[in-house]
Amino acid sequence: MDNRFNTIAGWALAGGIAALGLSIASGMYFHAERPEHMGYVIEGVEEAGDAGAAVVEPLPTRLAKADLAKGEASFKKCMACHTIASGGPNGIGPNLFATLGEGVAEGKGGFAFSDALKAIGGKWDFDKMDAWLTNPRKFAAGTKMTFAGLPDAQERANVIAYLNSQGSNLPLPAAAAAPAAPAEGNATDDHAAGGNLSNEATPAEGMPSKDPAAKVQAEKKGV
Repeated sequence: MDNRFNTIAGWALAGGIAALGLSIASGMYFHAERPEHMGYVIEGVEEAGDAGAAVVEPLPTRLAKADLAKGEASFKKCMACHTIASGGPNGIGPNLFATLGEGVAEGKGGFAFSDALKAIGGKWDFDKMDAWLTNPRKFAAGTKMTFAGLPDAQERANVIAYLNSQGSNLPLPAAAAAPAAPAEGNATDDHAAGGNLSNEATPAEGMPSKDPAAKVQAEKKGV
């Protein structure tokens, strides 16, 4: 009895070992590496890129319709670091009264501007301010300013208009004029309407016919 039990137990153990071995072997054989890029490509579908980005209106157009009240409201995001009243103190950032038109990283009661901003040079004009407010760290790599920027183009224009109203008052750049409508009654319209564009008189207007046969008949009659 014991021998029979031992035999059964041995076969069962051997079967288990064989099954484990087959499992390991099949796992090694059919092992698949993790793909470098997960998912798969669907033909005909393109990835979103710059081509799908929203078209931004020119800055003069945005400034022409800027809302000073909205600009003042948006400027509250800046008040943790900046003051804007005339003669106001510097804080984490400089006082911003009359900033537009001033030299970049200049004045402001000796505020310690970063070397990155000093390297920009020139004066704060509307275009520089728009680029700065879009992404300060991209405009001046290495700036100490940690503000991420204003992604909304019209919000930036509102803030710039508000800044300009606080001691700068620079004239706003002229917005591009709308394209003129085509003039009425041009040559193309006349041609489309079937008008005579050759400026030649027709026989009905008393001019001789250009038909050679008619000319011969007229000569025979002594005309």
